Amino acid sequence: MKATELKQNLKSGTYAAALAEIYACDIAEAPYYADRLCKVMDGFETTFGKKEELRLFSAPGRTEIGGNHTDHQYGCVLAASLNLDVIGAAAPNGTNLVRIQSEGYPMDEIDLADLEVHPEQYGQAGALIRGILKSFSDKGYKLAGFDAYTISSVLKGSGMSSSAAFEVLVGNIVNRFFCNEEVDAVEIAKIGQYAENVYFGKPCGLMDQMASSVGAVVAIDFEDVKNPVIRKVEFDFTQSGHALCIIDSGADHADLTDEYADITVEMRKVSEFFGKEHLREVNPEEFSDRLAEVRAAVKDDRAILRAIHFFNDNQRAQDEVEALQNDDFEAFCDMVKKSGFSSYMYLQNVFAASLPHQQAVSLALALCDEFLGDEGAFRVHGGGFAGTVQAFVPNEMLSEFKKDIESVLGKDSCHVLSIRPVGGMEFKF
Repeated sequence: MKATELKQNLKSGTYAAALAEIYACDIAEAPYYADRLCKVMDGFETTFGKKEELRLFSAPGRTEIGGNHTDHQYGCVLAASLNLDVIGAAAPNGTNLVRIQSEGYPMDEIDLADLEVHPEQYGQAGALIRGILKSFSDKGYKLAGFDAYTISSVLKGSGMSSSAAFEVLVGNIVNRFFCNEEVDAVEIAKIGQYAENVYFGKPCGLMDQMASSVGAVVAIDFEDVKNPVIRKVEFDFTQSGHALCIIDSGADHADLTDEYADITVEMRKVSEFFGKEHLREVNPEEFSDRLAEVRAAVKDDRAILRAIHFFNDNQRAQDEVEALQNDDFEAFCDMVKKSGFSSYMYLQNVFAASLPHQQAVSLALALCDEFLGDEGAFRVHGGGFAGTVQAFVPNEMLSEFKKDIESVLGKDSCHVLSIRPVGGMEFKF
């Protein structure tokens, strides 16, 4: 569609119903999302000049509902896409350069003639882009240059996976322009993980990319990591009587890569005792029966505790799916709480051991405990160490809960969110 016509239709409300469905909101809120899309088009034109045709894309942030740090051990998770996303306007540019301007950041420019790993770019967005392009190229697709302008509402360092959403967005742009949309959502997620592991230098699992790319509420079993089993879970959280809140503790994940890496390294110590690469391959009963022997050999008590967390939370993620399918939200909340306590006591990812006086997540969890009491549920959200806390808050308590949280952690620190029904996508109005 012509860029001018697309923008006119967005402003006139032509796409209001479609936007309300995508973002799981009332139609009265659709103009907000239309304005964002107009803004990203304006940003593209200011940065790269006017194009006759522009394509619009979106990739959502994600919320991890069950299974904390189980994915990288080939375990089970329960996750969902959120109504916070990275959006992009993009167009081919007729060169051999890929240029992506993300609002508020320097432009990333990648020459398609140089798609090898650049260790000096670890931790940079340009590394992610390069890795994604390399993966598509290795699959035999002929790439060409394009320009893109992106805007994100996914809080950076928040545990909502802003990096995975960015990866999925770029993957969808490449898939649309150069692959005839032949690459499915699961493969785009794997491409994003490859870029993050190999080019970005972060040893993440696949849950973040998968939840963003596939969308809705999904149960994912990574036992066969090359062919994960993905099931959409039919449960309407809006009918649960509870609101989903993501609470920003005020700390972010910057410079905590070593803390995340230690979890994988320490869990591997235990799996290697049993001659396995990942904990999913270890029999939980054998682990329990041989615990003293494992401890003597591993000589790392935190590794033992983190393994205990994995075995319990891996099972909980599966039990949470069953509770939702049985419409037993009370049982689901009970398991969410137990998962949170396990992350705190055994996984120990609520603050960095190297920064014992910086415990913003611990404080956010304590506030949830104080304000919710025996109602609802709460837990550390995502990777941990910094970032956010997840809470399921009874609707009748929501207003007071939000006010109390923000009185301590600051205005707009408590985000009331929706689970959106679609993952990474191109807007095709």
